[in-house]
Amino acid sequence: MARVLLLLALCVLPALVRAARPARNPFVVQGSVYCDTCLAGFETSKTTNIAGAKVRLECKDRKTQDLVYSKEGTTDSTGKYTITVDEDHEDQICDCMLVSSPRKDCRSPSAGRDRARVILTNDNGLVSTTRYANAMGFMAAQPMSGCTELLRLYQEYED
Repeated sequence: MARVLLLLALCVLPALVRAARPARNPFVVQGSVYCDTCLAGFETSKTTNIAGAKVRLECKDRKTQDLVYSKEGTTDSTGKYTITVDEDHEDQICDCMLVSSPRKDCRSPSAGRDRARVILTNDNGLVSTTRYANAMGFMAAQPMSGCTELLRLYQEYED
């Protein structure tokens, strides 16, 4: 009986320890935040990056939609953010979303560009643990000068 318990302890204990500790190679979520200075709804050559913008990564249970994980990050001087995630979120839906902008003239989240879905699992065939989120943007209060000409240029090449 003692041998059976010892064998069970030697087989089960390592599995429990492995399941309880965080991943050896954490996921790194990278993305950027911009200000849509022309109110175009997409990035243009007049788009500027926002330093100091706050973003949040949230993971929710796929069935119940209960919040399981949340972590915030801030953009650097180039408008890019990096959020490190230590655990695998295989059966969860994870989104990066805009929280706030430090710019008074660019605080309104752009509809459809205010969140970005990321996949945080190793069970999907990707070798890298770096995940790239789509760029997210805020809308300027007023379009800057020169935007009309720029948007007209975009329309010239439209079929």
